[in-house]
This record gives sequence, C-alpha cells and structure tokens, in this order.
Amino acid sequence: MQTADLDASISWYEEFFDARAAWTLDTFSELTRRRLPGITRLAELTVGDLRFHLFTRGPEHSAPPPADTAQFQHVCLAVPSHEALKDWHDRWSHLYSSGRYRFARAEPATEIVIDPDGTCSFYAHDVNGVEFEFTYQPGGGDESAG
Repeated sequence: MQTADLDASISWYEEFFDARAAWTLDTFSELTRRRLPGITRLAELTVGDLRFHLFTRGPEHSAPPPADTAQFQHVCLAVPSHEALKDWHDRWSHLYSSGRYRFARAEPATEIVIDPDGTCSFYAHDVNGVEFEFTYQPGGGDESAG
C-alpha cells in the first residue's frame, strides 16, 4: 500500500493490527523500479501469516490521493518452495497463452527475480487486471532452491 508517510503508517499498523516490522528496503531491483517508478522506501509488516507491504515514492507521489481513490496495489502470495514458485509461473504462462481467457491487462507475467536477500518473486495479473505477486523466501523449509 502506497503511503505519503511510511513511519506514521508503520506505527499505525503496529498499533492497530499489532503488526511487527519484519524488514525495510531502500534499494530496489530494476523490476520493482519499473513497476513502481519513484519508489523510495518499502517495509514489510507481519501479523501471523499475513504480510503488509507499505511503500513510499518520490516527491511527485507524496500527496495523499483523493478520499474516493482506490489505493490497492497488489496481493502477495507466499509459496513454500522455489519449485512451487516456478510451478505457479508456468501455470500462469500456460493459461495466459492458451487463448481461453481474455485478460484486462494483456501483459505476460514478469520474469522470476531474486533479491539480494534471496527472496524470489514474480508478478502477474488475473483476468480482471488484479496484480498478484508470488514470492518464496529462503529458510522456509525448502532446501532445493538454488
């Protein structure tokens, strides 16, 4: 979720949801910079298995949007292994290229990228244009990711 004040948002999520900040970033992959031009900071907050990603963008994006503007960016789904991540990517690519569905956003899934901490992910849209991130974080019990 995009915010104009990351520190205040983190504080609110910690107080309201009893969330905990898991990590923050201020350096991003080329894929992230393409998808979110001007991104400056990103934080992940967790509540049990639920993860919130809060982020800020440059000064041209610092004003809050009008109250009636949707601020939803994407849904992130954690997968248990690197192989499962590849399987989801292959499954999406198969359905996309099958011709059986008309996609609101005719874009292929992104490539699978690996962040400096080893987190692997890709992004893809459903038929309505809702964006999904599929992610695998090493250390979750899968030793085959390599």
